[in-house]
Amino acid sequence: MGVHELVIAVLSIFIGAYLFTGKRRRFIYLLYKTLPRDVLGAYRFVRVNVLLWWWEWQNFTVAKLFTRHATANPDKIAFIFEDKEWSYRELEEYSNQLGRYFHGKSLSREDSVGLILESRPEYVGIWLGLSKAGLVGALLNTNLRQDVLVHSIKAANCKAVIFGSNFKDAINEIRERIPNVALYQWSELPDTPCLEGAIDLNPEISNVDSSPLDTVALGTPRDKLIYIYTSGTTGMPKAAVITNLRYMLMSCGVNSMLNLRPTDRIYNSLPLYHTAGGLIGVGQALLRGITVVLRRRFSASKFWSDCVHYECTIAQYIGEICRYLLTAPSASCDTTHKVRLMFGNGLRPQIWKPFVERFGVKQIGEFYGATEGNSNLVNIDNKIGAVGFVPLCAGSLYPVALLRVDEETGEPLREPDGLCIRCKPGESGIFVGKINPKRVLNDFSGYVDRKASEQKILRDVFRKGDRVFNSGDILLMDEFGYFYFKDRTGDTFRWHGENVATSEVEAVVSNLIGLKDAAVYGVEVPGTEGKAGMAAVYDPENTLNIKEMAEGLKKSLPSYARPLFVRVLSELPMTVFILLGTFKLKKKDLQEDGFNIKKVSDPIYFLDNSGVYVKLTEEIYNNILDGKIRL
Repeated sequence: MGVHELVIAVLSIFIGAYLFTGKRRRFIYLLYKTLPRDVLGAYRFVRVNVLLWWWEWQNFTVAKLFTRHATANPDKIAFIFEDKEWSYRELEEYSNQLGRYFHGKSLSREDSVGLILESRPEYVGIWLGLSKAGLVGALLNTNLRQDVLVHSIKAANCKAVIFGSNFKDAINEIRERIPNVALYQWSELPDTPCLEGAIDLNPEISNVDSSPLDTVALGTPRDKLIYIYTSGTTGMPKAAVITNLRYMLMSCGVNSMLNLRPTDRIYNSLPLYHTAGGLIGVGQALLRGITVVLRRRFSASKFWSDCVHYECTIAQYIGEICRYLLTAPSASCDTTHKVRLMFGNGLRPQIWKPFVERFGVKQIGEFYGATEGNSNLVNIDNKIGAVGFVPLCAGSLYPVALLRVDEETGEPLREPDGLCIRCKPGESGIFVGKINPKRVLNDFSGYVDRKASEQKILRDVFRKGDRVFNSGDILLMDEFGYFYFKDRTGDTFRWHGENVATSEVEAVVSNLIGLKDAAVYGVEVPGTEGKAGMAAVYDPENTLNIKEMAEGLKKSLPSYARPLFVRVLSELPMTVFILLGTFKLKKKDLQEDGFNIKKVSDPIYFLDNSGVYVKLTEEIYNNILDGKIRL
């Protein structure tokens, strides 16, 4: 070997040693391990972007795309509901009739119409028809009553409300508080008595022309399509603006990233007023031509038998559904179904593997994303516990990040220069997405309430003048780029698949107990998803009437928002006393105590299945921990 070759060899050894030691060697290893995932993810991501670009360039809306499917495949089944099949032609004609009817009313373009109806094909046909008339359907949570229902109707500036006949009592209770809102009753059965003062919708539209509407051509991709309500991290429900493009992005994003097929059949037992069921699930039928099976409400005992009966290949879930299915008695249909993929959000890592093993589902498509947000993640490779990933070298293509926050306030921490601090792999932080109105993937449409929209925006985050969407969620990213959901910031917790704003519940509780001080927070219950509501009431004179409180909560709040536990405080901890003005105390202390009667000397009450608060005894406490009492 000559001197020249020797020098090259020695240099090669030193360069190799430099590149393959320490952090660089680790980075190359991580790149090697994640490359197959990242290449597949990048391909599917580009496919979504190209499709959205094409649809926007062609000026398509959800209504226009659905009409294309109905014209090309009129006899294909769009929805199945209780063994009744709805073809694309039937849904197209129904939505046209509905649209023509409301187009003839004294409503202006982008006026909103509230919709409170159980899950069924007509639900989709109604809001789709409203969009064809240039109106915006506000999808009201069917659990809401009294003040919260009135607030939700007014939050979206609804000019009218369409309600199912089984929600007649809920509307009747508030009708005097919405005197200028026109009321339309939809009934499943003919000759159902109509609420006095309301218009019986079915006979009104039965003879309306079902041909396409001219107004559909006026719609644009960035027009408002529907409003979906979210509690966010504070306050009462907010009407999040879902544009046509936003609807397209979320439904087609999941479709492409999880590689759904036109021949699939999806089982959707989720409520249609939420994003998962009404947007991502229903969107597969409206935009991608996939048949979707709808159910009025979820049933653990019917879930797998329905999947077998309707020959479903895909099913949707939220975390609570998976837990209920796993605790249900074994049955033959647990493994005789054809479901190859389940997608949704909230599947706890602890039950992920047992769930897959018991029911033989080959793929779990866990995803993450706020209804109103601009930052979404999807798990495409079955990584247990992960809500999705971002490729290690894709920061500029998909600008999301985790920011360090103050554990007490939830506010982002900042450097001396005023900019925020990114989390390192393994650190938990608040999940944010950079706002760029020019790209549908990174746009933020916000809420009807502009002030509420501004509260979700952080400024001067990575550089002066930039803006990001604050999800309000704490996530963790590992060194492979996988993200894991940890908790929510602010005064909000999640229970039974619903977000509960503690300020809303505190106001109700305080009114019911004579304006005494009360704090509401979420507590962990072993074996359950989310956090159960718990109220701490300051009652030194021992005058609390727990029975009246239970009755008042039943009238004022949906079941998922009612505190499951009530702790009666005879004296206030010092940390509570200092902040008594707003009672935004360091709830961390109370949350850590939870409902542990072995740790807490104050009386604690438990809301049993009859809707009555009973004294929490050691027997009840142990039964809750052992899962003998279903929450």
